Amino acid sequence: MGGWLICAAALLMLPACAILQPVQEGQKLIGSPESAVRAAFGEPTDVYRLADGSGRWIYSKQPLGYEAYAADFDAGGTLTNFRQMLVASEIYQAKVDSWTKRDVEEHFGKPLEPVQYYPLMQRDVWSYRFRQDGYLSSLFNCYFDKQGILRQVQITLDPLGGDSSRAP
Repeated sequence: MGGWLICAAALLMLPACAILQPVQEGQKLIGSPESAVRAAFGEPTDVYRLADGSGRWIYSKQPLGYEAYAADFDAGGTLTNFRQMLVASEIYQAKVDSWTKRDVEEHFGKPLEPVQYYPLMQRDVWSYRFRQDGYLSSLFNCYFDKQGILRQVQITLDPLGGDSSRAP
């Protein structure tokens, strides 16, 4: 009976690893089918079929969290990459005057902060929380024109604060 309890305890710990270190756990699943990713992380917040036939699942911690993880799958449903999208290297890929709302959504997930509208600029603004330089609570703001084209990006301090370097 003791062996059974140890196995049960080990199985219960698997999802905890995915929660505590999602990128590391997700990268261990590269080469696995969609079902393995779903078993480890649950249902994604967003699912996209990309233009090249591949797929992307977003696991967003927005609106108050600072992460949005992407699980990328090839056309056959095999995991090819797993990464945190709300980091500088991903944010700086946003192409002003080229990307559309759909492109931003496929990259970072649906905006879960309330969409702001600035009538004088005639811009919708989507905001995503992230930790700039790994600790500074910030907002990545995407400004779209009436046609849904990304016209400006901006990084601002998060008014809710939450500097992780001072976390208990």
